[in-house]
Amino acid sequence: MVPDVSTGSSTLGLINYLFGKGRRDEHTDPHIVAAWDMAGAPDPGRDPEATYTQLVRRLDHHVDLRTRELGGNKPPQHVWHCPVRTAPGDRYLTDAEWAEVARRIVHATGIAPEGDGKACRWIAVRHADDHIHIMATTVRADGRRPRTNRDGWRAQRECRKIEAEFGLRRLKSGDLTAPRTPTGAERAKAERQSQTVTARQWLREQAYAVAAAVRTEADYFTVLQSLGIKVKTRLGPETGDVIGYSLAAPGDTNASGEPVWYGGSKLAPDLSINRLRERLPVQEVADRPQYVPDRAEPWRHTTTALHTAHIVLDSGDEAAAQGYLAAFGDALYNIARATTGPHRAQLQAAAVSFNRARRSAVRADHQAASALRKAAKELAYASNEPGGLAVALLFAAVHLARAAAKWHEQRGHEQQAAAAEEAFRHLQAAYQEAAAPVLTDLVRRAPRATTTNRFEQDLRTVIPDHADRVLADPAWPALTTTLARAETAGHNTRNLLAEVAAQRELDSAEHPAEVLNWRITVLPNRRVQAARRRHASSAAAAPIAAAHGPAVPSTESARSQTHGGQGFRR
Repeated sequence: MVPDVSTGSSTLGLINYLFGKGRRDEHTDPHIVAAWDMAGAPDPGRDPEATYTQLVRRLDHHVDLRTRELGGNKPPQHVWHCPVRTAPGDRYLTDAEWAEVARRIVHATGIAPEGDGKACRWIAVRHADDHIHIMATTVRADGRRPRTNRDGWRAQRECRKIEAEFGLRRLKSGDLTAPRTPTGAERAKAERQSQTVTARQWLREQAYAVAAAVRTEADYFTVLQSLGIKVKTRLGPETGDVIGYSLAAPGDTNASGEPVWYGGSKLAPDLSINRLRERLPVQEVADRPQYVPDRAEPWRHTTTALHTAHIVLDSGDEAAAQGYLAAFGDALYNIARATTGPHRAQLQAAAVSFNRARRSAVRADHQAASALRKAAKELAYASNEPGGLAVALLFAAVHLARAAAKWHEQRGHEQQAAAAEEAFRHLQAAYQEAAAPVLTDLVRRAPRATTTNRFEQDLRTVIPDHADRVLADPAWPALTTTLARAETAGHNTRNLLAEVAAQRELDSAEHPAEVLNWRITVLPNRRVQAARRRHASSAAAAPIAAAHGPAVPSTESARSQTHGGQGFRR
């Protein structure tokens, strides 16, 4: 059961809508099921003599009194509106049951506490089998305004109780960190324009994707504008600094032809300017090293950071864990951006799904997750998706999404847990699609029997408790190929197996050979690393030697240079 609280300023306008045909002729039998006083509330849906004006006057009685006291000025936003809808598949509710729902919600939200003879006047109008609209004028008989702080949250909490008592579908409880849902008018506008999402939803996803990729606040606004999105910033009167911003989608205008603006915080709580600044510096760090990394490094760095995130989720540091979940949300957008295969659609869906799981009532420590966020930004500009490393990254993302769902579930974050679980399903589908051809190729390249037997002995020596399960895994032949490659790259097989087995426990792994395979895949080539270090050392020494004039290298340094050359030839 879903309530949706909003406020307005026109009593007559809302009543005209409630008893009219609807925007698409969907109102077939509008009538009052409950009111502050059923005998005193004219029902234009049932009584031919009743008129909209009569009902407005009865509802606005206390507002009119208050208006006269204020010299003719009505209180701002004095019309309270709350549609309440059952979930698809729920049973039919009678008018009497809907009346009880309405009375409980106006009581819970402070509009009309039970037994309060001076409470606000209200009505509940039924439009269809599955929903009602509760309307109230928020001025009490004693002239005071009702206490409606956190009314949306209180309505949600009461609906959870009603669901349990009425035998309805139990929806997930929220914690006031969800983004605003599109209004009925926004949804209707999207339908008229044949759009699958509203302008608010589209802007939110664009803002998340851009924030995940850019490195500075200035870049954030620049890239949004390059996408055709209008940007309006609000400046502080004294400092002239940006203290807020609003976005408008291309072509989204109101009846006057003006852009429809949405503030950052109205798109999502973590898209406000202050929350963005926690993740984005105002300007580029001046001494940031300028280099073009190896094409595999962004994938390797991001995978390593995801493994760290998994450890942090188990650490008990909730602020750091929440920071990593927010950074993981950014990483998912960039993984999708850097992916070119057919599974990209699943990755994009995972990024959208995880947005609800990236924030909760726990305040995030974004600095704790700076390594993951930095690696993910490198990934946004990566090219030439490396097959095995890309699949290893997906494998790590799948397991982190499942861990995120459990972390939220343990803390009672129902909506976030459900969102993380949905992202997990999308990631799992993407992984399976991307991994199948890579694993098949590894199996095809498996080394000969003598090498495989040697690897089996190493496995039984290093991790005897898991050896039988690893050998029985269909991915074992693929793992032997990866072990052979790692050996060629300068790794000792036994030391390598011990290292990757110790990264995380294997008891819960359904496919332990697959787990070990992707952990090894992420490790760098030791021979290449050594060659690069020698090259960097000699390159750094050259300017110093030039500054001091020509010199004859010692016998020892000559040998070192010769050995370095041989290293590159390998």
